[in-house]
Amino acid sequence: MYNVSWRFWCKLTQYVEFSYFYASGSLTQLVQSVALTGRKSLVRIQYDPQNMIFQKEISLPPFSRGFHLITSHVLEEMPKNCGIVHVFIKHTSASITINENADPSVRLDFETHFNKLVSEEDTHYTHTIEGPDDMTSHIKSSILGSSVSFPVKDGVPQLGIWQGVYLCEHRNNAGSRKIFITFIGQ
Repeated sequence: MYNVSWRFWCKLTQYVEFSYFYASGSLTQLVQSVALTGRKSLVRIQYDPQNMIFQKEISLPPFSRGFHLITSHVLEEMPKNCGIVHVFIKHTSASITINENADPSVRLDFETHFNKLVSEEDTHYTHTIEGPDDMTSHIKSSILGSSVSFPVKDGVPQLGIWQGVYLCEHRNNAGSRKIFITFIGQ
């Protein structure tokens, strides 16, 4: 992580100072982003080796419609440190949640419940260009959400004994899904 502050000349005032944390990319990318301001800048960069931010986008294999445990996919990518993991899905017709990982009937019940709650048989939807599961998938995704976070201690996720990360696939014929994993810790 880099703590960055810089100041640049502004016509209305004299020098304007900024300070922020830059945590993704390389030092070269940081300097380039500062240079892109198009102004003469004085830059001071400090690296803090005690803090760490890890980010990675992964592609999940295609899953059938339903609720699927993807905890192992996430854990394979994380560093083995202490901190917080944030998992974000980059789609509007699938979602992410945390729930029971032991009994598969829970995932089946989730699918059954959401199909009754947001039924494809309802005729009031206008956004159906990709089929009857089009708008209903967006609604289910909004209800469940696009991200989850959980703590990690010494590389071990601090989920409850019965908790796992779910991919909630709401489309009938979905392809691969992309998730973005961010780990903040030390």
